[in-house]
Amino acid sequence: MTRNDLTQMSHDELIDLVLANFHESVKLAEQNSQLRAEIEALRMKLDKGKKPPTNSSNSSQPPSRDQKGNLAPKRKKHKHGPAHGHIKQEREFVVDPDHVVELKPQVCQQCQADLSQAEMVLVDITQITEVPAAKAEVIEVRQYKADCACCGASQVVAPPAGLEMARRFGARLEATVVYYRQEQHMSYVRTQAALRNLHAVEISQGGIDKIMQRAVKKALQEVKTIEAEIRQSALIYSDETGGRVDGNTWWQWVFSSATAVLHVLRFNRSYDVIREVMGKHRTQFWVSDCFGPQMKARSKKHQICLSHQIRNLQAVVERYPKVFWARQVQCLLRYAIHLHNHRQDIPAKTFSNRVKRLEKIFDKLLNQELEQPEARRLQRRYQKFRNAIFVFLHHPDVSPTNNISERYLRPAVIHRKVTGGFRSGWGAQGYAALKSLIDTAALTGGSPYVVIQNLFGTPALPLGV
Repeated sequence: MTRNDLTQMSHDELIDLVLANFHESVKLAEQNSQLRAEIEALRMKLDKGKKPPTNSSNSSQPPSRDQKGNLAPKRKKHKHGPAHGHIKQEREFVVDPDHVVELKPQVCQQCQADLSQAEMVLVDITQITEVPAAKAEVIEVRQYKADCACCGASQVVAPPAGLEMARRFGARLEATVVYYRQEQHMSYVRTQAALRNLHAVEISQGGIDKIMQRAVKKALQEVKTIEAEIRQSALIYSDETGGRVDGNTWWQWVFSSATAVLHVLRFNRSYDVIREVMGKHRTQFWVSDCFGPQMKARSKKHQICLSHQIRNLQAVVERYPKVFWARQVQCLLRYAIHLHNHRQDIPAKTFSNRVKRLEKIFDKLLNQELEQPEARRLQRRYQKFRNAIFVFLHHPDVSPTNNISERYLRPAVIHRKVTGGFRSGWGAQGYAALKSLIDTAALTGGSPYVVIQNLFGTPALPLGV
């Protein structure tokens, strides 16, 4: 359309033409914006396809999810058995065996002469450890009442500990049920089968549930002592992992110190959980994996887990193999851990000089110009939490990693995968309370079974004890 054509058009025709072009331009702008978004999505998808696959060495992905490749068919096969120089281990003899079987010849196999009075010479000895036939014993408690002929008062003898009239199962049997459910991650059906096959005991699923409820009730009372001890600790290691409760996603938290371990299950993963557990207590040191709410914990100093950082740096190394920044930081963090592990072998002055040199190099790396977005993201993290990187080098009691918390959470992950999660809130809270008691006792060598048995009181057998 030329200028002359426009001059010949009326005012209304010009308005209609402008409006038509305006609507067309708006439509084209919307299409252009949509196409740009699609192009950006395709570019991100293409970049994601170029990234190395995530695994347990470059992310927080568990090793169980790693892609397992086949071994080379012509690989060098290692010799089976103990390594060269391995000291042979043999089972030690028991000083006081429960039974002694003496095999003494009574009759000569050749001439049938009597050998019972002949001199015997011991030629060999062995000890066999065996489990007796599993059969639960039923104890019937009969309580009588008598009226005194002198005063008329009624007398009833109170049952001894472990033989209470309201009790239906002994402490050991109840502890066995809870041990199977708690520590061996067994379902109700499998617990029933184990009790039937190993102990000749028939218990309904309702009976198992009542035993679990009694254990949980007592564990929740005793765990209050652990909560108070955690609130007074100077050094805390903390971590969290996902869980399923009644079809919903919850989070299992662990707070551990040198003398106590506390597990809690909550429906959120926020700082509110830390505030609920720790109250107003301010710790000296807090070790975590650099998760946001963990870094908000009230503590004078934080130490982030270097194992997590080394894995995150490994993802950058695999994505940009020609960029050395991530490799340099990795080497520096590994050297810091090595320095911490061998501080007893290094003179104090030498150790201090090495720490100063290490931190000086690290600061230079933090100020280095980087182009890769993943590397810049980690660099910004280390700049933000610079004071939480090498705390362990200045305080020997602090660990450079948070592996202790992950070890405490590993059984919970196994429990979740085996059982599929908890069907009720009380079951989740009970598991956390029992786990707190068991892990705390383990710090001093306590047995999980004994810890559980103590919740139910004195065993009924042997009688009279």
